Amino acid sequence: MNLLINILFSYLASVGFGVLLNIPRRALNGCGIIGVLGWMVYLFIKHLDLGNMLANLLAAFAIGVTAIIFARVKKMPMILFNIPSLVPLVPGGQSYRAIRYFALGNNSLAIEYLVQVGMIAGAIAMGFFLAELVGQVYFKIRTVKES
Repeated sequence: MNLLINILFSYLASVGFGVLLNIPRRALNGCGIIGVLGWMVYLFIKHLDLGNMLANLLAAFAIGVTAIIFARVKKMPMILFNIPSLVPLVPGGQSYRAIRYFALGNNSLAIEYLVQVGMIAGAIAMGFFLAELVGQVYFKIRTVKES
């Protein structure tokens, strides 16, 4: 039951954010599917106790690779799939706690959460970078083989 709730809410978060960004209708379902895939990768890596950073990195990598595939199939820009699908990974809880502890005057704990936010954001960016790198290398090899 818990898995179904995770799937449902990660799908709704991705599609809902896509609607807010005025993503074309034909891309919304893809955004939701990619968002679910990314969140499932994140939960799987967290379940293996491999760390928050690796979970975010691999989830962002999965989102990036899948977004490349969806963009090719749907003939739409990749960013239309990347941004809404990323929403389930955004470290909102840590950001909230950092601001809250700054407001309460507990600066050491606030900085700890702020560092976590920065590391998670870096892991997500690195995952997207690696996905883009893999996509470019794959399509470069493919065009060389075809010619």
